[in-house]
Amino acid sequence: MAFHNKKIEDVFLELKTGTKGLTEEEAEKRLNEFGPNEIADDNKISPLRIFFEQFNSFIVYILIAAVIISAALGEKIDTIVIGIILILNAVLGFVQEYRAEKSIEALKKMASLRATVIRNGREKSLDATELGPGDIIILETGVIVPADARLIDLANLETQEAALTGESMPVKKRLDALPEKTPVADMTNMILSGTIITSGRGRAVCTATGMSTEIGKIARLIQEVKPEPTHLQKRLSELGRFLGILTIAICAIVLVGGVLIRKEPLLEMFIVAISLAVAAIPEGLPAVVTIGLALGVQRMIKRNALIRKLPSVETLGVTTVICSDKTGTLTKNEMTVKKIYANGKIIDVTGSGYNATGSFLSDGKRIDMKEIDYLLTIGALNNDAKLTDGEVFGDPTEGALIVSAKKAGLKIEELENSYKRIDEIQFSSERKLMTTIHQFNGEKRAFVKGAPEIVLELCNSIYENGKIIKLSDEKKTEIHRITREFADSALRVLGFAYKTVIDEGSVEKDLIFVGLEAMIDPPRVEIKASIEKCRSAGIKVVMITGDFELTAKSIAKEIGLEGKILTGIDLDKTKNLDEIVEDVSIYARVNPEHKIKIVEALKKKGHIVAMTGDGVNDAPALKKANIGVSM
Repeated sequence: MAFHNKKIEDVFLELKTGTKGLTEEEAEKRLNEFGPNEIADDNKISPLRIFFEQFNSFIVYILIAAVIISAALGEKIDTIVIGIILILNAVLGFVQEYRAEKSIEALKKMASLRATVIRNGREKSLDATELGPGDIIILETGVIVPADARLIDLANLETQEAALTGESMPVKKRLDALPEKTPVADMTNMILSGTIITSGRGRAVCTATGMSTEIGKIARLIQEVKPEPTHLQKRLSELGRFLGILTIAICAIVLVGGVLIRKEPLLEMFIVAISLAVAAIPEGLPAVVTIGLALGVQRMIKRNALIRKLPSVETLGVTTVICSDKTGTLTKNEMTVKKIYANGKIIDVTGSGYNATGSFLSDGKRIDMKEIDYLLTIGALNNDAKLTDGEVFGDPTEGALIVSAKKAGLKIEELENSYKRIDEIQFSSERKLMTTIHQFNGEKRAFVKGAPEIVLELCNSIYENGKIIKLSDEKKTEIHRITREFADSALRVLGFAYKTVIDEGSVEKDLIFVGLEAMIDPPRVEIKASIEKCRSAGIKVVMITGDFELTAKSIAKEIGLEGKILTGIDLDKTKNLDEIVEDVSIYARVNPEHKIKIVEALKKKGHIVAMTGDGVNDAPALKKANIGVSM
């Protein structure tokens, strides 16, 4: 049932709950009715099943038949040798795949997720599996959302939804009802299971748990996708059939020829024909193939890759198309400041991610840090994020501002001690501004950041080359132009300003403009070379993302991807995707169902498709592809 298109009071009526939450008795009743809030694992593989799957191939069937026939003919040595080969082949395959399964299980083990809810009007911490529809969930920065829920109140709430939707930027949340046909990625009044609260706080009423959540729907998609034989398994099966038919044909000719032409006894010729069939069977082939694959697996392990199924090693070798997720796979999923505008010049910032190493260049030459230190200081202090050991806690955009300040050698702790924060006006989607007020050298100083056009409207002066001068209309026009240029390159742009506070009632008026910082989730440094290697090997690379078209185009250009671009809306309108799929290299604003559609279309064209990704939203396509590579 949809709740994003309903008013909050209607949601309460529908779920028979209220701001005081459920009673313990009602919560227990709903837990029994809807089941625990967890993803059902219908396809758990047992060790016994892994072992018996090693016998599931046509050539192995022929060898089993050879063992039975050899035993019936009294050929003890043949029976023992072929039997040993069968068992060794199965054991070797079992050991490799069982180890992979155990390693994957170890990777999946995480601390039990907990949730803070309101029950009987009081806050309570409980295991997330005990949540039910109607529970009121308390949300704070850093919390992993335990279930799908409709927001009922909030303060500057933002979530990171990249793993579920592919959207790299934090999503600003709101309360008002949305149109019924709003896509999941645009449901800004909902929070979704598995996403992370990056800033702000709020409360939400739980609307779906377990397999009914958006993440649960993706899990169901995964379970509905039937596994297909790998490329090698198909080829071996074809070879087995060919050898089987050829052997039977030759044995039949020998039997008929011996009886009709040489007049040999039928029973004697039958035994000769059967013996010939056993001799013709390549009993060493499965073992040779398995050993070859096992050696490949060992080489992959040394490169930090786990191979879940032995034949997948060969599929990697015949892949013709790689469909790759963008956020976190082609990019670092770490916002990075790439451009700065200050003192009338555009400055390039090198480095990427949350590693605080990089340079500031203008026309290829290093600049004097004094030119930008005040701009970076404002960005570092008008900030609620924390950077610890290369990991950002809080809004990734604010994290990028801290990293840019550290690249310039600014010491954040010392700045915070020098500029004691004494007050703040929080960001809101209506104001598009955040202001912090600091005590500095006996005076109050306001630092402002926000949407460049809003910040500029509040400024009447500009800080350039250490001086404060009047902000002219010409300068405003120039700053607007540069903001558009940055935005057209898919950069997120923030404007910065300050003032000395004398009148508490005009903190955000008559500001002094300082500059712009523009950021993006940058490509991984090795990606461009990797794509070129794939191209030279005859492998096509396709980028698939939940991000907007402009961002997708910008990243594609940076990593050297060329070709047409289609959006999720375009895909829904396209009736014959397989006719144009080979011309498309970039897909933007897509959902998990679209990814499956793309993989299917490529497979119809005869491609061996590899799908890579690091988010839950990639999982169904990973399973549908000829080979799935998950990070």
